Amino acid sequence: MAWIYLLIAGLLEVVWATAMKQSQGFTKIVPTLVMAVTLVASFILLSTAMRTLPLGTAYMVWTGIGAIGAFVVGTTFLGEPLNAGRIIAACLIVAGMIVMKASDH
Repeated sequence: MAWIYLLIAGLLEVVWATAMKQSQGFTKIVPTLVMAVTLVASFILLSTAMRTLPLGTAYMVWTGIGAIGAFVVGTTFLGEPLNAGRIIAACLIVAGMIVMKASDH
C-alpha cells in the first residue's frame, strides 16, 4: 500500500507544481488553492508511505515522479522545449529511481 500512496503523492506533486506555475506568482486564486490543497495531500501521502519505505527511496521516487511529470506537462502542454539533452536528463532521473528501488533489497 505504501507504494500506491507514494505514486499518488508523486502525481499530486505534478498537479501542485503545475498549479503553482498557473497561479502566476500566487496572483490567481483558483490555481493557488489547487496548489495548496494538492501540496498538503501530497505531503500527507508521502508521510504515510514513509512509515514503511526508507526515507531515501521514498523521497527520491516522490521527487522523481514530480520532476518527470512536470517535464512531461511542460513539454506537452506549456510549450517548453523538448530536445535530446532534456530527454537524456529525464531518462537519467528514471534510471536513478529504478536503481534506488532495486538497491533496497
